[in-house]
Amino acid sequence: MTDDIATSAPASPWAYPAFVRFWGARLAAGLGFQMLSVAVGWQVYALTGRAFDLGLVGLVQFVPALLLALPAGHIADQFDRRRVVALCQALELLAIVLLALGGVAGWLDERVILALVFLIGVGRALAFPARKAMLPGLVPESVLPRATAVNASAFQLAMITGPALGGFLYVAGPDAVYAAAALLYLVAVVLLAAVRYDHTPPRREPATLQTLFAGIAFIRARPVVLGVISLDLFAVLLGGATALLPIFARDILHTGPWGLGLLRAAPAVGALAISLWLSRHGLQRRVGAIMFASVAGFGVGTLLFALSSALWLSLAALAALGAFDMVSVVIRGALLQLETPDPMRGRVSAVNAVFINTSNQLGEFESGLLAAWVGAVPAIVIGGLGTLAVVGLWMLLFPELRRRQRLEPDPTEAATQTA
Repeated sequence: MTDDIATSAPASPWAYPAFVRFWGARLAAGLGFQMLSVAVGWQVYALTGRAFDLGLVGLVQFVPALLLALPAGHIADQFDRRRVVALCQALELLAIVLLALGGVAGWLDERVILALVFLIGVGRALAFPARKAMLPGLVPESVLPRATAVNASAFQLAMITGPALGGFLYVAGPDAVYAAAALLYLVAVVLLAAVRYDHTPPRREPATLQTLFAGIAFIRARPVVLGVISLDLFAVLLGGATALLPIFARDILHTGPWGLGLLRAAPAVGALAISLWLSRHGLQRRVGAIMFASVAGFGVGTLLFALSSALWLSLAALAALGAFDMVSVVIRGALLQLETPDPMRGRVSAVNAVFINTSNQLGEFESGLLAAWVGAVPAIVIGGLGTLAVVGLWMLLFPELRRRQRLEPDPTEAATQTA
């Protein structure tokens, strides 16, 4: 726990300087990554004109996320988490600088772009468990649900401004976007270096199969955690439409890079509004039912977006989709952290990273592949229907999660877990 925390802890996460710096670093890196995503997606599609290559952008990020997840969790529980995140973001910064230099020098093609995006994926994969496990050490446990919502707002704020800024900067060329993203990543590294909180890693242990797979064993033993993580995997895997936004922007909605930026930002508009509300008003009851309803709303928003041919309606559908998703994100994030003891948080977050990156990056690949087979609109319709089917099935498979009333674990269960 951070040394900023007094016995009578303030209820607002903004009262803790370590959290404020952490939030600022997350915002800066998020802005840079969202700008980068717009530039990479548009440039790759402009170079090749193939939907399949947009799916490859997701795939080359998913591969390191899958292969490095368990080692990254072990690293997060054995080393200084702040330093791990800072070093990984420095690696991403290097790759982005190479993208900018490659564009200026004229040796940047789709293969080089994919290789550098793969390097960025390596940095993100290694940083994810350590960054997730840092948050409970920055604020008291009683403030964690609000801190989770505020922390998510940094990402959503980046989702709103980053894609729009990236789309407008792209008018000056992708090199301008890459240079701006590199500057933002540099700011994130500096802020992370200034974060101070009390976290003493345990005595270092060799990476054995038992230590690497300890997070999986823990998750299997707790149905609530297993249900939360697996719901995100299958629902978002089927319902994600992000990879196909360049196709919708150019071929269906007949807009340019600025329109693509607005489309990428739209989900974050609804998500940011909800995250700000949740940062001031905690969820007190029926959190399980609310989470399932939110994921179902995500599926409905996906269907509405797929069937829209007007830019304003597509933006509204994506905003609603983002709002529903944010409610689910805050509930899932708080449940995962509150149900996991600190010595296990890195490895449990690593397993969660596999599920999240599978649902995001592999979901982008699945969307691109399905769109190449049946077309962009049918691909998203199938995904939205699949999300609704997953919600119904998971409500039957995880009744304990469906009946969950509060975010905090039952005191009897918490005592058993500690023992």
